[in-house]
Amino acid sequence: MIVVRGRSHLVSTLGRPLRRAAVAIGNFDGVHRGHQALLAKARDVARPDGETVALTFDPHPARFFAGDAAPPLLMSLPRRLERLAEEGVQVTVVEPFDAQLAALEAEAFVTDVLGRDLGASHVVVGYDFSFGRGRRGDAELLQEVAGRLGMGVSVVAKVKVHGLTCSSTQIRQFVRQGHVTGAAALLGRPFTVDGTVVHGAARGRTIGYPTANLSIEGELVPGPGIYAGRVTCLDSDGAPTFGAAISVGRNPTFVADATAPLVVEAFLLDFSGDLYGQRLRVTFADRLRDEARFDDVGALVRQIERDVEQTRAILGSERG
Repeated sequence: MIVVRGRSHLVSTLGRPLRRAAVAIGNFDGVHRGHQALLAKARDVARPDGETVALTFDPHPARFFAGDAAPPLLMSLPRRLERLAEEGVQVTVVEPFDAQLAALEAEAFVTDVLGRDLGASHVVVGYDFSFGRGRRGDAELLQEVAGRLGMGVSVVAKVKVHGLTCSSTQIRQFVRQGHVTGAAALLGRPFTVDGTVVHGAARGRTIGYPTANLSIEGELVPGPGIYAGRVTCLDSDGAPTFGAAISVGRNPTFVADATAPLVVEAFLLDFSGDLYGQRLRVTFADRLRDEARFDDVGALVRQIERDVEQTRAILGSERG
């Protein structure tokens, strides 16, 4: 997939204009099942001689308008681009969301951005798509203006799973609650976080369960608790994956400060070696229990043994 940093760099990056572009528009935070439906429609429309294009924005419009008060993103921009490529997008235009774009009238967004700059032959949006200054534009206005330009428009209906609408907001709520199976159902895959292994307190090594402590790259981690999952070593040859018992929390057995930052650490099953400085991808399969404080280290070790046994059972049943 080719990434273009702003539509003004399109021709210089590609060396040519887009060819019969079917453009899916969205923030694509999470690239969840609803987003996947948009991208699938764009792929279908682009066949056989057009290009599947995603138009996304950085920063997220909510971050531009609300700053630090905006909700955390489900994934970083690099991970978003990776997922868009996996969904068959051929070109992604990452448009800077700034004051100039925010002030653009809805009609001008269609004529200038989509028509003139991207040369879109077809546009794909979601049922709740809004655009232009004051979010005045909607799917109906898009169809009206695009129709005058000879540009096709597809509006993708709401996608539901088990009666729940697929939305980044609902997935974010599930993740914060530690309901990682619910998040996975709407994402279409398990929730993951990426991070680099850093030095921690090294307590796990002294009790026989050394953990990889992560400096997380993204903005969102599951709520405190113990999870079963997998860890992929992104910097190792072949990116090997290991089962893992994962802790998200504040280590209350050792740390009394209930306001301390959340720490993500993983005990990799059947692994030995040095991971310091390596990038890992942590995949959350299921939640085992709440984080708890234990009266002594022996009680903690016995619980970790049970957590590891339960993790093996969950991951084994998944493989079956």
